[in-house]
Amino acid sequence: MKKKRVLIMGAAGRDFHNFNTVYRDNEAYDVVAFTATQIPNILNRKYPASLAGKNYPKGIPIYDEKDLEKLIDTLKVEDVVFSYSDVSYEYLMHKSAMVNTAGANFVLLGTKATSIKSTKPLISIGATRTGCGKSQTARRLIEILIEKGLKVVAIRHPMPYGDLEAQKVQRYASLEDLEKYECTIEEMEEYEPHIVRGNVIYAGVDYEAILRAAENDPDGCDIIVWDGGNNDFPFYTPDLHITVTDPHRPGHGLLYYPGEITLRMSDVVIINKIDSAPPEGISEIRKTLAEIVPRAMVIEAASPISVADPAMIRNKKVLVVEDGPTLTHGGMKIGAGTLAAEKYGAAELVDPRPFLVGQLKDTFRAYPGIGTLLPAMGYGKDQLRDLEATINGSDCDAVIIGTPIDLNRVIDIKKPSTRVFYDLQSIGKPSLSTAIAEFLVKHGIGIGKSRKGQLV
Repeated sequence: MKKKRVLIMGAAGRDFHNFNTVYRDNEAYDVVAFTATQIPNILNRKYPASLAGKNYPKGIPIYDEKDLEKLIDTLKVEDVVFSYSDVSYEYLMHKSAMVNTAGANFVLLGTKATSIKSTKPLISIGATRTGCGKSQTARRLIEILIEKGLKVVAIRHPMPYGDLEAQKVQRYASLEDLEKYECTIEEMEEYEPHIVRGNVIYAGVDYEAILRAAENDPDGCDIIVWDGGNNDFPFYTPDLHITVTDPHRPGHGLLYYPGEITLRMSDVVIINKIDSAPPEGISEIRKTLAEIVPRAMVIEAASPISVADPAMIRNKKVLVVEDGPTLTHGGMKIGAGTLAAEKYGAAELVDPRPFLVGQLKDTFRAYPGIGTLLPAMGYGKDQLRDLEATINGSDCDAVIIGTPIDLNRVIDIKKPSTRVFYDLQSIGKPSLSTAIAEFLVKHGIGIGKSRKGQLV
């Protein structure tokens, strides 16, 4: 039987998972290449033979997506599988038009083909866009479960930007593990908040192997939390799926792929940031939810901010450093650092663009809408050096660190700085605690004692 020739378009994450679940060891297909975009420093490498399986003894090459049309021709590609997230429908269909014009089929894989079933109860968290507030939602969810006396293991959406073979299965239980696995800033931002709260988090490349390791974690596992990335839908079949929405971008849940999928599969929807969003944005999201997912429990929440030293901000010229993906492919114009600058009375936001160094110049060329904020890009040592040099070269009185981790731990910031903190806070009823309590009762989970000694 002639094998169908396949190319997978990705960004080092969903692409490898789609391959592993649908194409690895599948005799009907020959995956001839991956392409990569969005993330720097991941081109010109291979998906290694040790992960690709018996049909790919030489591994699978990874090319730059800019060569897509040429690759379809030279490699005689029949199917192109789109496998990354947080892109507009307009962008998605432009890619489809390019692929179809070049003669290939444009393929989007669904939830059934790519989801793996856990032997443990599993709660998944997604969002309609990057920057909605998944991270603080995951943190609050895990706190609730731990207070119930449950052993929680988190699994994070992939960010394998280094040695893929070495990153097959990664277990993070201490801050030293962040150094052991040579994590980027983006990885640290997602893993560190879990670690400091005392729960184990897994990530890597092979998400079935990761799931089986998590289910059998040496510290125990009662329940698994899937902490999604971007606006992707889960890699695992959830027993409860939570989607976070952002009323600052109220229509985006129906305009960006695959956020609408994430939204439509929701059991619980959180309307976050109601403390800072316009009322019309909240109203628009409620209308959308009533139309497309009326069965979902709707929770209103805020992500109130605080800072370590407000005096560092008041009446000062401040450089605001925000979470990188939120500003880049998330397209946000504000973040926690910006809100802190407004709340605590900064005199001026310093524009970082005159002071950009190295690869940060490329970031602003690729995402010109970032404006007067500095994304905390740190996908490798070179970018970390560029970020450090840009901050230290800026004409500011102080730096506001709006990222989930303290950048002072990974780069040498010579300017005075203060850090922003934010956590999810349910407003009114129902709350996230309500949703979790109902879920635990439904599934008969949590027979034991909570940390406060109360039976649950």
